[in-house]
Amino acid sequence: MRSSSFVVVVAIELWERFGYYGMQAVLLLFMVRQLGMADAQANLLMGAFSALAYALPVVGGWVGDRVLGSRRAMLLGATCMMCGYAVLAVATVHIELMTLAMALVAIGNGFFKPNAANLVRRIYDGDDAALDAAFTLYYMAINVGSTASTLLTPWLQDRFGPAVSFAACSAGLLFGLCAYTVRRSRLRHIGSAPDFAPLAAGPLVFLLLGTVGAIGTVHLVLDRPAVARVCVWLAALSVLALWAVIYRRAAPAQRPGLRMAYMLSIQGMLYFVFYQQTVTSLTLFALRAVCGDVTLDGATLFHMSAGQFQALNPIWIMLASPVLALVYRRLARRGGDLPIARKFVVGFSLVTVAFVIWWLGALAGGMGRISPWIMIGAYGALSVGELLVGGLGMAVIARYVPAAMGGFMMGSYLLSMGVAMYIGSMVANLAAAKSSQQALGAGAYAGLFLVLSIAAGTITVLFAILLPLTRRWDRQHMLAGV
Repeated sequence: MRSSSFVVVVAIELWERFGYYGMQAVLLLFMVRQLGMADAQANLLMGAFSALAYALPVVGGWVGDRVLGSRRAMLLGATCMMCGYAVLAVATVHIELMTLAMALVAIGNGFFKPNAANLVRRIYDGDDAALDAAFTLYYMAINVGSTASTLLTPWLQDRFGPAVSFAACSAGLLFGLCAYTVRRSRLRHIGSAPDFAPLAAGPLVFLLLGTVGAIGTVHLVLDRPAVARVCVWLAALSVLALWAVIYRRAAPAQRPGLRMAYMLSIQGMLYFVFYQQTVTSLTLFALRAVCGDVTLDGATLFHMSAGQFQALNPIWIMLASPVLALVYRRLARRGGDLPIARKFVVGFSLVTVAFVIWWLGALAGGMGRISPWIMIGAYGALSVGELLVGGLGMAVIARYVPAAMGGFMMGSYLLSMGVAMYIGSMVANLAAAKSSQQALGAGAYAGLFLVLSIAAGTITVLFAILLPLTRRWDRQHMLAGV
């Protein structure tokens, strides 16, 4: 029964990620190549969009927990995102609609992400080993959708133009919604309390009006970079304040688990500063400093465009996910399950390796282009690191946070990711071109990659030093039996 429910959630998540990552693979390139934006302007707009898309789940999680229900909120989010991709297709002709479309996607993500993840948590509630494995496989399913779309949409953009690539994202999510409708009965026993109660007309109208108002507000924020920056910092401060309130009001037995959740959420947040480079500096690095022909012994195997290099991340994750899930289960059967905090340390050591590879490659490339094999190898290390940090971030919330606040805490974790992505976009501007026409060789990115290598290495050492503290909190949480 649990597996059939899990499959339904994974399927809709796969198609939702097909749309989101397909859009992400071409949006920055559309801004830089078609609209002529400077790198810094495009990076910061992508950063503001990412931050809002991941900040809004704080509200979306609360709506799913208390008002609409996790299942209903998830469907509302998917519908908003589908409409957003369709408007992006139109925005290739009517440019003024671009930030409105991005607002629709951001609001949709706010409803979708925390509630889909919370459904997985409810399916495997009480079984920590199965939960870690489920979230790892869930993460793999996300990357099945993102691999297909990040290979497809850049090709569609190059062959038929950006409008067709955005329309494909919308069509994919429409298919996912239709498939969910057919199989929704398998989730009828899973959800938050409002899912099992009739939805009154008054609250529904109020919610829809609030959603329309939120879309308009986010649209205005994205149109004004200074306002977007202030909103990101205010959102981060608000969640920190709410974390403090939750901790103060929590029962003593709940506090060790909350401390673990807070510390590991901050560690997960730091990872996404590095992850944001994949859609900002690394995409522009691939555009301006990486040879697209993948060769072996002088023979060209295949060609990759700048946007398609983003597909290396989900491809590596799909290859590594089953292996890690198997390792987790075997360790659990032997009574030696690796603590999440230790997985985070290993994950960040791999992030360090990835940016050292990019740094050395950029130095060697000088004013020219580098081999795509450098991208393939570095993405491999970064992606396995993501599985050990980003892939288990939601499992941290599921394991250490009381169920009554699960949706909100899922949302607050996603918010921390959004803030990190905005910071990551600011960091990416250390290697930004001043205009879309400026030619940059590989060496122009060496300084940025060196800074990121040093930062990742420092974080790895710090996390290792904190391991005894996390072991103590984890033991206290287990003894409390919360």
